[in-house]
Amino acid sequence: MTEPSHTTKLNPSSSFSVKIRVKLRNRAGALAKVTGAIASIGGSLGEINLLERTLDFTLREITVDAGSTEQAEEIVQGIKAIPNVEVLDVSDKTFDLHKGGKITIDSKIAIKGQSDLAMAYTPGVGRICKAIAENPEKAFDLTIKSNTVAIVTDGSAVLGLGNLGPLGALPVMEGKAMLFKDFGGLDAFPVCLDTQDTQEIIETVKRMAPVFGGVNLEDISAPRCFEIERRLKEELDIPIFHDDQHGTAIVTQAALYNALKWVKKSLGEVRIAINGAGAAGVAIAHLLQEAGAKTIIMCDSKGIVSTERSDLNAAKQEFAVAESGSLADAMKNTDVFIGVSVPGVLTPGMVSTMAKDAIVFAMANPIPEIQPELVTDRVAVMATGRSDYPNQINNVLAFPGVFRGALDCRARSITRKMCIEAAGAIASLVSPIELSPHHIIPSVFDSRVATAVSAAVQQAARAEGIAQC
Repeated sequence: MTEPSHTTKLNPSSSFSVKIRVKLRNRAGALAKVTGAIASIGGSLGEINLLERTLDFTLREITVDAGSTEQAEEIVQGIKAIPNVEVLDVSDKTFDLHKGGKITIDSKIAIKGQSDLAMAYTPGVGRICKAIAENPEKAFDLTIKSNTVAIVTDGSAVLGLGNLGPLGALPVMEGKAMLFKDFGGLDAFPVCLDTQDTQEIIETVKRMAPVFGGVNLEDISAPRCFEIERRLKEELDIPIFHDDQHGTAIVTQAALYNALKWVKKSLGEVRIAINGAGAAGVAIAHLLQEAGAKTIIMCDSKGIVSTERSDLNAAKQEFAVAESGSLADAMKNTDVFIGVSVPGVLTPGMVSTMAKDAIVFAMANPIPEIQPELVTDRVAVMATGRSDYPNQINNVLAFPGVFRGALDCRARSITRKMCIEAAGAIASLVSPIELSPHHIIPSVFDSRVATAVSAAVQQAARAEGIAQC
């Protein structure tokens, strides 16, 4: 997670949660002084557990959410400054959660005796090996292949943190594996590669592909990610999905479908400004075009991606337009802003130049392109990538169901048509009665999502003739 700038005040979040063990005098008002100090610094109070009480003192464990590690430390120091209060221990709950890793591998069967061992391993397993060697398709029925996804990264673009390398990326990939399991029932495993050479990554994934039913590419920097995905799609016959691109695009499109319903505008008539021309921005633009968007103005750090510029890579050139200028210029009379870029780049002044009933998706995480509080009265619909604001655009709404569907129908690939249908399935879960400016996308904990996405993906795959069962 990107550490918030000291100039940005974020809402307290469980991602910056600490447990503070304190020793207080057993006197009336002692605890109130501690909770008052926490509140005065801006922390959000969680559980307060009484660990021990004597006539003289009490031991308590207090959970506090902060907006940053700096604020968490400020809270601790504020408590230490209170007379007759001793801070005994402070632990970071997020670090505690990650201790020892977040995933494990379990056996599906119990080896209780000689007969179980003889079937699961030698000599019985030899018959299974021969059957698969004679007919490789049986691997989908007789091994983990049919339910297994490789989460592949080189650590070159980890969240908003940049190039952290394979070890730095591992906690994210573990978390991704948890989400695959919890939301899609899929067995996914982190594969963090110690190379950032495009050809080496392609060759490595090809050589390990026999074990997996699909490959989820993750946190690989642009423009290399485009070439890696394209080549793997061409050279392998299992689904390849770059979640930073297509997962983001699917959920963004789902949210936009419903936001446009609310403001009574059509995708084909609106002007859309996308800030961020990396993997996510390009994929969002492709999917929006496929769904019927006609006017897309893409911006990068130098402004509008214009045909007048000579510094554009191939991915950006596809979306170059005749007009030029800054992001501020792109925002004028724009109906929809989609940000997949950097914190604070959008100003209230820019938003005020947008068309009536403007839609703003500020998805830089954890600090959005603009704080929602700054434009509450200026936009019709606001969405971010954060869980502490309404309308969180979160990839977990897409990738578990996409892979569940692709693996269940043995799709050879994942196409844009499948992604569009997945977006439509997600959007459909918000009924007309439920639809509001603060509810354009289902919750990530909505148990219907993965099932609906899986069904839509399978239907699209069969319609395109790429399903094998």
